[in-house]
Amino acid sequence: MNLSKVKLVVSDMDGTLLNSKGEVSTLFFELFEQIKENNIIFCAASGRQYNSIVSKLDAIKDDIYVIAENGGIAKKKEELLVLNLLSADKIKKILPVLKTIKNSHVVLCGKDGAFIDSKNEEFIDLFQEYYTKYKIVEDLNSIVDKEDFLKVAIYHFTSSEEYVYPIIKDLDDELLIKISGKNWLDISDKKANKGNALRKVQQILNITKEETMVFGDYHNDIEMLGEADFSFSMKNAHKDITKIANYTTESNDNYGVEKVLTKLIASKSK
Repeated sequence: MNLSKVKLVVSDMDGTLLNSKGEVSTLFFELFEQIKENNIIFCAASGRQYNSIVSKLDAIKDDIYVIAENGGIAKKKEELLVLNLLSADKIKKILPVLKTIKNSHVVLCGKDGAFIDSKNEEFIDLFQEYYTKYKIVEDLNSIVDKEDFLKVAIYHFTSSEEYVYPIIKDLDDELLIKISGKNWLDISDKKANKGNALRKVQQILNITKEETMVFGDYHNDIEMLGEADFSFSMKNAHKDITKIANYTTESNDNYGVEKVLTKLIASKSK
């Protein structure tokens, strides 16, 4: 594994760069400075809201690329690089179906903020970890035509794969449906995935997949893992991700990303 050719590092956030407490390690920020010194570019790629990603990486936000909402939007500082909206007609079609699913809560993920109509305090407390800019409204249906939306996210308290996906999987021919975590499922436009957004970033930077390193742990990482020769699944990853990644690293709680980055930096000094 010749890491010396790597010019771009792309990492998912939850279950990957973030530990189980939702924290970015001090070690990562130290390694980032060395990555920067070696002219390696870093990109965060997450199902999270853009503002949430940037809040986690505030110290380095001006130096990185950000792919948010599973590829619905990508930015470098305030420069918009990618925007894939989900049409209002499709949102209107799926909202009634989602509202029938017990123990679940729906988020409309707008370009400029998220919207929920849940009154469940446990969900609202949890939701704020992923969406730092949001509004609570009386009825999501009332705002579908008033904002630009990137995706619809559904949180299920037990399992999104077991209780949400089976109900909406038939919509897969017209929408991109991604199980993005144990409790989360995301519905987007067909073009809105991390892989397409990463390809745009690679084109801008004139960097190839042979020069790209990617870390991921769940189904919403599948497309972007395919855009890198150096694709890593976390030890805590879903089994489907472990099958398709070229390499495996330690878990997010055992500095899996940082351990590979340490090797990457060492390869540049040889």
